[in-house]
Amino acid sequence: MQPSELPDLAHTDARPLHWLATAAAMAAVVAAAGLLQPDPAASAQTPHRVAARHGTAPAPDPRAVSYPLDCAGRGYTVAGRASGDLDGDGRPETVAVVHCAAGSGTPPSGVYVLTRGSGAAPRIVATLVDPAQRLSAGDLAVRDGVVSATLLGYSSDDVPSCCPDQKEYVTWRWQGGAFVRTAGKAATDTV
Repeated sequence: MQPSELPDLAHTDARPLHWLATAAAMAAVVAAAGLLQPDPAASAQTPHRVAARHGTAPAPDPRAVSYPLDCAGRGYTVAGRASGDLDGDGRPETVAVVHCAAGSGTPPSGVYVLTRGSGAAPRIVATLVDPAQRLSAGDLAVRDGVVSATLLGYSSDDVPSCCPDQKEYVTWRWQGGAFVRTAGKAATDTV
């Protein structure tokens, strides 16, 4: 082994006092980082906590509503949900896409707007898409008081229910006491 041309480095020969000072400094850094963390209750608020803080109820739960669907005893599925203040009253509504539980095929959807009444139980206040229209709804969203969805349908009764062949992008906005439907950028496309 060849001797080094560099001078002896004092820090390479650590003593117990050096390690104690290093451990104390690290503990101080960890403690300071812990004190500077944001309050977990304030930083990771659920909609329920935010609503409670602002004095409003949380958005209605679509699983707590009885829907006007004839599912022949098979039950129904909440396939989609989106929440937001749709009528400008400061309380959130929920829009739910619901269809009968089916083993196969594409069952028609109902798109419903839910709100909380004077009591705590949510209720349906509007039907945006009736299942009798034989449409399926997807890509549901609520932004700035506007509900948007993609509706899939059929060009004729000869099209099998598994395979909708038409697509329409639609929005609904609360105006004059009712939800007004408009077609999106591509009104009707063939799938």
